[in-house]
Amino acid sequence: MWILVEFNPDLALRDISYFKNWERKKEECFPEKLESWKIYDFLKKWQRNYYLLEDEAIPLIKTKGNSNLSRPYASIRILEATHFNINWEIWTRGKYKVLDIYDINNPQIHFEWFLWVKK
Repeated sequence: MWILVEFNPDLALRDISYFKNWERKKEECFPEKLESWKIYDFLKKWQRNYYLLEDEAIPLIKTKGNSNLSRPYASIRILEATHFNINWEIWTRGKYKVLDIYDINNPQIHFEWFLWVKK
Protein backbone atom coordinates (compact mmCIF):
# COMPACT_ATOMS: atom_id res chain seq x y z
CA MET A 1 0.00 0.00 0.00
CA TRP A 2 1.24 3.51 -0.76
CA ILE A 3 0.17 7.07 -0.02
CA LEU A 4 0.59 9.74 -2.67
CA VAL A 5 1.08 13.16 -1.07
CA GLU A 6 2.19 16.28 -2.90
CA PHE A 7 3.65 19.35 -1.18
CA ASN A 8 2.73 22.50 -3.10
CA PRO A 9 4.46 25.85 -2.50
CA ASP A 10 1.91 27.48 -4.84
CA LEU A 11 -1.70 27.07 -5.92
CA ALA A 12 -1.89 26.15 -9.60
CA LEU A 13 -5.34 26.31 -11.19
CA ARG A 14 -6.54 25.77 -14.76
CA ASP A 15 -7.80 28.54 -17.00
CA ILE A 16 -11.57 29.16 -16.70
CA SER A 17 -11.98 27.87 -20.27
CA TYR A 18 -11.60 24.31 -18.91
CA PHE A 19 -14.76 24.86 -16.83
CA LYS A 20 -16.63 26.45 -19.73
CA ASN A 21 -15.73 23.43 -21.91
CA TRP A 22 -16.97 21.01 -19.19
CA GLU A 23 -13.43 19.61 -18.70
CA ARG A 24 -13.01 20.72 -15.05
CA LYS A 25 -15.08 21.79 -12.08
CA LYS A 26 -15.31 25.54 -11.44
CA GLU A 27 -13.23 25.29 -8.22
CA GLU A 28 -10.38 23.66 -10.21
CA CYS A 29 -10.13 26.78 -12.37
CA PHE A 30 -8.90 30.34 -12.10
CA PRO A 31 -11.70 32.79 -11.21
CA GLU A 32 -13.12 34.81 -14.10
CA LYS A 33 -12.61 37.99 -12.10
CA LEU A 34 -9.85 38.01 -9.52
CA GLU A 35 -10.36 40.56 -6.73
CA SER A 36 -8.06 41.57 -3.88
CA TRP A 37 -9.12 40.49 -0.39
CA LYS A 38 -11.83 38.21 -1.77
CA ILE A 39 -12.02 34.57 -0.63
CA TYR A 40 -12.32 31.83 -3.26
CA ASP A 41 -12.80 28.06 -3.15
CA PHE A 42 -10.33 25.66 -4.77
CA LEU A 43 -10.31 21.97 -5.64
CA LYS A 44 -7.32 19.81 -6.56
CA LYS A 45 -7.05 16.11 -7.31
CA TRP A 46 -4.81 14.08 -4.98
CA GLN A 47 -3.71 14.81 -1.46
CA ARG A 48 -2.05 18.23 -1.45
CA ASN A 49 -0.27 19.95 1.41
CA TYR A 50 -0.03 23.74 1.30
CA TYR A 51 1.75 26.29 3.45
CA LEU A 52 -0.76 27.64 5.97
CA LEU A 53 1.29 30.59 7.16
CA GLU A 54 -0.26 33.54 8.96
CA ASP A 55 2.15 36.22 7.78
CA GLU A 56 3.34 34.83 4.44
CA ALA A 57 1.81 34.30 1.02
CA ILE A 58 2.14 31.83 -1.81
CA PRO A 59 1.78 32.48 -5.55
CA LEU A 60 -1.45 31.86 -7.44
CA ILE A 61 -0.52 30.59 -10.89
CA LYS A 62 -2.15 29.00 -13.92
CA THR A 63 -1.30 25.52 -15.14
CA LYS A 64 -1.88 23.67 -18.38
CA GLY A 65 -0.85 20.42 -16.70
CA ASN A 66 2.42 18.47 -16.75
CA SER A 67 4.21 21.19 -14.73
CA ASN A 68 3.50 23.81 -17.41
CA LEU A 69 3.16 26.79 -15.04
CA SER A 70 2.73 30.54 -15.47
CA ARG A 71 4.31 33.42 -13.59
CA PRO A 72 2.36 34.48 -10.47
CA TYR A 73 -0.95 36.23 -11.08
CA ALA A 74 -1.43 37.04 -7.40
CA SER A 75 -0.17 36.45 -3.89
CA ILE A 76 -2.63 34.46 -1.80
CA ARG A 77 -3.00 32.91 1.61
CA ILE A 78 -4.48 29.43 1.95
CA LEU A 79 -7.09 29.66 4.71
CA GLU A 80 -8.04 25.98 4.87
CA ALA A 81 -7.42 22.70 3.08
CA THR A 82 -9.28 19.44 3.59
CA HIS A 83 -8.62 16.01 2.10
CA PHE A 84 -11.58 13.82 1.17
CA ASN A 85 -12.49 10.76 -0.87
CA ILE A 86 -14.76 10.51 -3.93
CA ASN A 87 -15.08 7.03 -5.49
CA TRP A 88 -11.72 5.95 -4.03
CA GLU A 89 -9.92 9.02 -5.35
CA ILE A 90 -8.39 11.50 -2.91
CA TRP A 91 -9.11 15.20 -3.46
CA THR A 92 -8.13 18.41 -1.65
CA ARG A 93 -10.54 21.31 -1.32
CA GLY A 94 -10.14 24.56 0.48
CA LYS A 95 -10.32 28.33 0.54
CA TYR A 96 -7.79 31.01 -0.31
CA LYS A 97 -7.73 34.78 0.10
CA VAL A 98 -6.22 37.05 -2.56
CA LEU A 99 -3.74 39.50 -1.02
CA ASP A 100 -2.34 41.23 -4.09
CA ILE A 101 -2.90 40.99 -7.86
CA TYR A 102 -0.04 41.29 -10.35
CA ASP A 103 0.30 42.31 -13.97
CA ILE A 104 1.69 39.09 -15.47
CA ASN A 105 3.42 41.08 -18.24
CA ASN A 106 5.36 43.21 -15.75
CA PRO A 107 8.84 41.72 -15.16
CA GLN A 108 8.84 42.77 -11.48
CA ILE A 109 9.68 39.85 -9.17
CA HIS A 110 7.07 39.05 -6.51
CA PHE A 111 8.43 35.74 -5.22
CA GLU A 112 12.04 34.67 -4.73
CA TRP A 113 12.39 30.90 -4.42
CA PHE A 114 8.78 30.77 -3.17
CA LEU A 115 9.38 33.46 -0.58
CA TRP A 116 7.05 36.42 -0.90
CA VAL A 117 8.80 39.71 -1.77
CA LYS A 118 6.68 42.14 0.24
CA LYS A 119 6.22 45.71 -0.92
